[in-house]
Amino acid sequence: MTPNEGSPSGISYVNPVFTDYFADPFVFKVGSDYYAVGTGGQVDSASERVFRVLRSTNLVEWTPLGFALNKPEGHENGAFWAPEITQRHGRFYMYYSVGRGDKHHHLRVAVSESPEGPYFDKGQLSAKILPFAIDAHVYRHTDGCDYMFYAVDLLGGERPGTCLVVDRMLAPDRLEGNPHLVARATADWQRFEKGRSMYGGIYDWHTLEGPAAVWHDGRVYVFYSGGNWQNESYGVDFVTAEHPLGPYANGTIDRPRTLATSSEVLGPGHNSITVAADGKTEFAVYHGWDKERTARLMRIDPILWTDQGPVIDGPSVVRKTT
Repeated sequence: MTPNEGSPSGISYVNPVFTDYFADPFVFKVGSDYYAVGTGGQVDSASERVFRVLRSTNLVEWTPLGFALNKPEGHENGAFWAPEITQRHGRFYMYYSVGRGDKHHHLRVAVSESPEGPYFDKGQLSAKILPFAIDAHVYRHTDGCDYMFYAVDLLGGERPGTCLVVDRMLAPDRLEGNPHLVARATADWQRFEKGRSMYGGIYDWHTLEGPAAVWHDGRVYVFYSGGNWQNESYGVDFVTAEHPLGPYANGTIDRPRTLATSSEVLGPGHNSITVAADGKTEFAVYHGWDKERTARLMRIDPILWTDQGPVIDGPSVVRKTT
């Protein structure tokens, strides 16, 4: 992706751009259309499908198309989280996690001939059984290879919790099986909960999740969300490296540098990245709670590149024209 350095994108909008519950929004473009999938909200009880699908031509006006994923057998009552979709070899691959509540999540892959679905589950993504894995994100590097970033739990070290790893993809449905550490918690703002009961122990639990990678000025930047998604601690920060497999430099300090809670929007985060119709202006698509904390709603704001790294120009709540 090529960053915008000030030219107008022709987009005028007011957040939220979709007013139904739509967490972990992932936006991808096919032709001149944008599609979005996300976590939560409505469920199609008639078809037993999950993950609502939206379509737009301008990132601002979104039309619901239905529900994307046919629930896999044995997971009819599962909790389905954070879908992302990529197009490879003329087919569309959805990566998502399913578990019981907030426990025992694992990554799976589903396939469709159409961006809006239906997607049919093809099984667990990794042959290695992990106690917890969520938030898969596929990044195509300049070397033509695909890399998958995702979140796993690590119990050792000073700040145990959910961290980020990356693995090379051998095929759209197969990982190399050699994950490299991308980032783990280094600051208090990334704490999810003190004294959390996990894996038979009690931990001051920290969370990094929702990776989204982009190439900028000769480096890979991995946006991530940290803290507790349920409150104002949640925000977006980044790490950076010369190659997707690292090593990564982590410059975070005492707050999220890229996007943080405001007086109007609580816990903004779990962003994806897309480009406006001008082919230049990068937008972050993210969720944030309203002040009443009734729903996580989809929002957009442009990404600005500074000497200190990427900043999402938000969370905005008044009309903005870019």
